[in-house]
Amino acid sequence: MLTGTVRETHFVVGDWQAAAFATGPTDRARAEAGVTAAYASAGLRPPERFLWVPSPVRGAVLAAVIAGHGEALEKAGLDGLLERARADLGASEAGPSVLTDVRTRPWEAERAAACSELGPEQWPRAWAETGGLLWNQVQSLVTRVRGAVGEQAQSGSGRAADRRSTSEVDAAGSLLRAATLDAVLGQHDGPWLALFESLGRLDGPLAGPAEVARSAGWWWPYERLVILSERPSELYRDEPGRLHRGDGPALAYPDGFALHAWRGMPIPPDFVASLSNLTPDRISSEQNAELRRVMLEIFGYDRYLAETGARPLHRDETGVLWSIDLPGDEPVVMVEVVNSTPEPDGTHRTYYLRVPPDTRTARAGVAWTFGVDEADYHPEKQT
Repeated sequence: MLTGTVRETHFVVGDWQAAAFATGPTDRARAEAGVTAAYASAGLRPPERFLWVPSPVRGAVLAAVIAGHGEALEKAGLDGLLERARADLGASEAGPSVLTDVRTRPWEAERAAACSELGPEQWPRAWAETGGLLWNQVQSLVTRVRGAVGEQAQSGSGRAADRRSTSEVDAAGSLLRAATLDAVLGQHDGPWLALFESLGRLDGPLAGPAEVARSAGWWWPYERLVILSERPSELYRDEPGRLHRGDGPALAYPDGFALHAWRGMPIPPDFVASLSNLTPDRISSEQNAELRRVMLEIFGYDRYLAETGARPLHRDETGVLWSIDLPGDEPVVMVEVVNSTPEPDGTHRTYYLRVPPDTRTARAGVAWTFGVDEADYHPEKQT
């Protein structure tokens, strides 16, 4: 059983959700105190230096340099990032990584103890009611950041950029992604910390990492040096929690490292701005199927259907079923429904609901949106 009441657990999850998606300047003093506490719990002397960086990509480059991979990054054309990393490090000696001591070992010990205490039936329930509520959204964000850090090698712009080989770029990208795996995730450890707090397990060895997570981003612990990253300066998500923004980066850090996304899908930085004169012909000629779907959503399904002279596949009392055939992609099938509840001005709003491409009737499409089979869909009133 979870400790505390359901209401208390709710607040714990809410607090860690807020921490996981927090933006703005870090509380550096609090984060450094948390790091020092984590070192003490591991039986280590406090680090001699705290090195703050504006984003995970800068932290990953520093970690790669410390690991001796500077030459590989230079061959990939990452001269600018390398110069900043070497200037940041100066004459400091980092020493070996102590990730296992301050995070991996105490983390695994607490998890094993909690799992043993709860047993095989209660453990999944405890996770589902706490960290499981946050996991998919946070893990998706972590995966995107790691991928974007690795992609820095593809955009190298130093003096070696014109003569770098594909193998050198790929190798550098792999090294940068690997460097992110040597980081403690800070605020993005929120799902697991929500579980541990709900079980009353943040008063021991995990108290220090939890303090860092409440006040900072990713961090790389070494024997004598700790690299800490700022939190994002901007973060925009849609209702389901996916990265989403049409007029700028969906995720941005103070140094300009950013991710652009539309409903969770990566898009080029200037993609949405380039769609001001969008036409059906341009949509159909777009070779990238995912970008074409974004174009359709921005242009408007109803407008596209009207301007292309599309004909409905099926019509009944529940709505109208439409299909848009796209070259090299599955058709976009939608059911058009009218909200029976009037708007304040007395009009009734029309919605286009995306349904599986093998849908054959409007009723089946509407039923699918409610999670039932067509035969079981018998609404008293359409809403």
